[in-house]
Amino acid sequence: MSYLKTLLLTFCLFCAGVIHAQSADLAPELEVFKPYLGTWQADFDVGDNKPKIQDVGRWERALNGKAIRTAHSINEGEYGGESMIFWDSKKQSLVFYYFTTAGFYTQGTMNVLSPTQFVAYETVTGSKEGITKVKSTSDFKDGQFVVSTSYLKKGEWTKPEKRIYTRSNKQVIFK
Repeated sequence: MSYLKTLLLTFCLFCAGVIHAQSADLAPELEVFKPYLGTWQADFDVGDNKPKIQDVGRWERALNGKAIRTAHSINEGEYGGESMIFWDSKKQSLVFYYFTTAGFYTQGTMNVLSPTQFVAYETVTGSKEGITKVKSTSDFKDGQFVVSTSYLKKGEWTKPEKRIYTRSNKQVIFK
C-alpha cells in the first residue's frame, strides 16, 4: 500500500511540475514580459480634492505562450480594456491591439530596450478626447514597474504621466 501511495505522490508531483513548466513558457520574443505576469495595481497621483483613481491590471500568458493577454480596469469597472501582445514574424516586431470599454481601440508596436524595459507606440482609433497617438515606457525594477505615458492630443504631446504598479490581490472588474 505504501508503494502505491509513493507512486501516486510521485506522479502528482511530476504532473504539477509539467503544468508549472508549461504555464511559464513564453516565446523568446515575449520573455521581457515574464516579470510582468500576475496582477498589479497603481493608485494615480490626482492631487487634492479630486476623486481617487486606481488601476488594476492582470498580465497572463496566452495562446500557449505565443502571446500575452492583459486586462485592466479603473475604479472597479468605470473604464477598462484588454490587449493581446504577440510577435509578428512578418513585421519582425512585437505588435499589440488594445480594446476599451469606452469604444475606442489602439494598435501598436513595442521595442524592447533592456531585459526589463520596453517602449510602446500606439495609434488610437475612435477617441472622443482627441487622442491620436500614445507613447509609453515601462520599466520593471525592485518588484514593481513604472509606466510613463504621453498622449498626442489635438496635435500636441502631453507631459508624461508616471504611474507605479505594485503586486495586488484585487480583481479586474468590468461592469
